[in-house]
Amino acid sequence: MLADGSVWEGESFGADAEQGGEVVFNTAMTGYQEILTDPSYAGQIVCMTYPEIGNVGVNPEDEESSGLYLRGFVVRDHVDFPSSWRSRESLHAYLVRHGVPGVSGIDTRALVRRIREAGAQGGFIAHGGAPVERLRERAAALPSMEGQNLVDEVTTAEAYEWREGDAWLPRSGGASSRRYRVVAYDFGIKRNILRRLTESGFDVTVVPARTSAEDVLALEPDGVFLSNGPGDPSAVPWAVETVRALVGRKPIFGICLGHQILGLALGGTRTKLRFGHHGANQPAHERDTGRVMIASENHGFALDAEALAARDDLEVTHVNLNDGCVEGLRHRELPVFSVQFHPEASPGPHDTSYLFDHFHSLIEADRAEA
Repeated sequence: MLADGSVWEGESFGADAEQGGEVVFNTAMTGYQEILTDPSYAGQIVCMTYPEIGNVGVNPEDEESSGLYLRGFVVRDHVDFPSSWRSRESLHAYLVRHGVPGVSGIDTRALVRRIREAGAQGGFIAHGGAPVERLRERAAALPSMEGQNLVDEVTTAEAYEWREGDAWLPRSGGASSRRYRVVAYDFGIKRNILRRLTESGFDVTVVPARTSAEDVLALEPDGVFLSNGPGDPSAVPWAVETVRALVGRKPIFGICLGHQILGLALGGTRTKLRFGHHGANQPAHERDTGRVMIASENHGFALDAEALAARDDLEVTHVNLNDGCVEGLRHRELPVFSVQFHPEASPGPHDTSYLFDHFHSLIEADRAEA
């Protein structure tokens, strides 16, 4: 049931539960388990445009977090008999274990067209013939994603050290052998980001989202990383203030929500996209080189380009070729930069993975000047 009153009937799988959230669609053709476990989907129901989902099952190695934070999963064809040597569990059993309801057998192409035309909106998944009018009322009453602080739902409760790399990942080989210490803010961080940081020459300490700037500086890091995460960046003003206090004191690299928080800390504003970018095939144009890279993205908000253009100290480094959305930002004088897309992929292409090595080089140059 969508907030606009439209009903989509199909077959249930996953948990026998009623869940509501913002309905969005993802265009990736692979990586459904990485999508399911991405904390950035907290509060959302995800519709996959690729028709056959579940055919390779799930396994512990492909999890991007320790839990599932999305509210529901919508597919065209659900495969309950996985065929992969890596599979340890079926998609259905996985969703049951994590309490997430799913629905299959609906026309996902028509649902995506509805979202593209009307915009992302609230929706409810219910199993077992729930009264339509009750669902319609509940869907219409769902709050907008604007103003929602979902970071507190997904961030780590305690700081921890991360040292794990990943033998599956291709090595870019751009960074030097010297290792630096980075403090990573967990606004909903993906594990592959941590693996990429480790592979690029960093010893990583992950801290809760509400960790103060003073406590981070007390750890004496060489740089600060701002992670991805869910919800509205303007709904976490405490994070914006913390980042503002760190700018100019340490090199900073932000991804996705971290990019938006950094942009707000530097004086920018944010806007809500009509239906967001969710997929592994977004074209990002790098203005300096003219290169076009295909990138993974997952965001419903973006930094306002006009507000950034009014700032002489900031430069937009990347733009989305589909709609002109701001995809990258850097400070003209300070070692501070961020990107809206996901250079760690998982799922998606590795075109932009060099940015982790760029962060290493930025810190190296900053240390040489100190």
